[in-house]
Amino acid sequence: MAGHNKWSKVKHRKAVVDKRRSKAWTMCSRAIISAVRQHGPDPEFNNTLRQALDDARYYNVPKDNIDRAIKKGQGAGEGESYENVRYEGYGPHGVAIVIDALTNNRTRTASDLRLILGKHSGNLGTTGCVAFMFETKGRVVVSGQARDEEKLFEIVAGAGADDLRFEDDDDAPVFTIMTSVPTFNAVKAAVEAAKFTITEAAIEQVPTTLAELDVEQAKAVLTLVDALEDNEDVKHVYTNADVPDGAIDGV
Repeated sequence: MAGHNKWSKVKHRKAVVDKRRSKAWTMCSRAIISAVRQHGPDPEFNNTLRQALDDARYYNVPKDNIDRAIKKGQGAGEGESYENVRYEGYGPHGVAIVIDALTNNRTRTASDLRLILGKHSGNLGTTGCVAFMFETKGRVVVSGQARDEEKLFEIVAGAGADDLRFEDDDDAPVFTIMTSVPTFNAVKAAVEAAKFTITEAAIEQVPTTLAELDVEQAKAVLTLVDALEDNEDVKHVYTNADVPDGAIDGV
């Protein structure tokens, strides 16, 4: 299985070490509401809802919160309506940025993101300006405590995964599995059936080429990513920054 690039260091840092739980719960609830309103409350016939419920499980969202979100989604147009919107732009040093948002006001979100990018030597671009620098891939993160890499490799390879990598973090060692979009659900199901613990699973934007940065340049990019992820409407931020090891400390 083919290897993947150092972008995973940033994803791991943001998704595991610096997880903003309260915001994650809010975004999970929004995603459930949106999915139910668009395609109904049955996850067997609503793949978007099934993914939103999986995300809620990975983030340990309380069942009461999930039930309330489903009921809101069934409210026949009552209350706020959220939609998924993708924004593209550039960060400092020409780094490409893709931002996925879940918003009830596109104008407000675009204005907020333009302001944040501008404050960090970046700018909001037009649709398609950097999308060609990324490819859509599935990513499944599995708890690495058991460290049974050989067994996991056999399972995910058989299900069609592209790559398996052990990432040794002092606080939360994990296995990161990369898949194509068509094999994502099959790989995730195979891992769950084998009783491995999934901590995250999502379809994401992975850079095809990386922008090489020194430590100070990378810190500037990571500071921008932090600011973007603090925005209440932002779900995910993807960049093509090649982040040196020393840049992550102290940001």
